[in-house]
Amino acid sequence: MYRVRISRRAIKDIGNLPKGYARLISQHIDHLGENPRPPDAKKLRRTSDCSLRVGMYRILYDVDDETRTVTVYRVKHRREAYR
Repeated sequence: MYRVRISRRAIKDIGNLPKGYARLISQHIDHLGENPRPPDAKKLRRTSDCSLRVGMYRILYDVDDETRTVTVYRVKHRREAYR
């Protein structure tokens, strides 16, 4: 089981989302503690970070296997996520 940490910026991003998406994204973030690398997650180029697709939004996070920690650092719309 991994510990899930959510950055202040990600909390603010989630607060700005429509309620339906905010609830759905929160559920996906909760599941990252059980499986930090689900089959639909993609590893980002040139980094150790991952991206999880939830509808039109992306959850950007980092996995640290040594400390068994998942850090969610951004939740962005797909057109803004990778800039």
